[in-house]
Amino acid sequence: MKKYNILFLCTGNSCRSILGEAIVNHYFGDKFNGYSAGSNPTGQVNPNSLELLESLKIPTDFARSKNWDEFSKDGAPSLDFVFTVCDNAANEVCPIWPGQPMSAHWGLPDPAEVTGTKAEIAAAFNETFRMLKNRITAFANLPIASLDKMSLQAKLNKIGKE
Repeated sequence: MKKYNILFLCTGNSCRSILGEAIVNHYFGDKFNGYSAGSNPTGQVNPNSLELLESLKIPTDFARSKNWDEFSKDGAPSLDFVFTVCDNAANEVCPIWPGQPMSAHWGLPDPAEVTGTKAEIAAAFNETFRMLKNRITAFANLPIASLDKMSLQAKLNKIGKE
């Protein structure tokens, strides 16, 4: 069975895209390889993302904020799917990806923009994680190999609206 490569994109590659990569590799690593990158990476992973993943016993040793150019270079993994998880990245001109992946916009609110108590900030990160996990689970349950491209694209777009 083919193992699909998924890239999650966000501008800063510090929260949502990192969480997407972690969810894919931790819960669905038998079917997918998850990656993340940003168009303008912050250079560091948001500590609240790391804290959440650690509290869920999800490894964080993979986590680093990196530029999306890494995935358009020679030797980069051939991508099957690219999902933008922030509105800024969805409107940017992306590099040419090896493998001509299918793409969809799965925009989510940025938990890093939430202010308030530690509990309120943690709740925002938890909600983002929950929403991403639900979308990724719906995606993982699709019969990818048996769907034609148009049907699969429609389902990817629908998942991003749920």
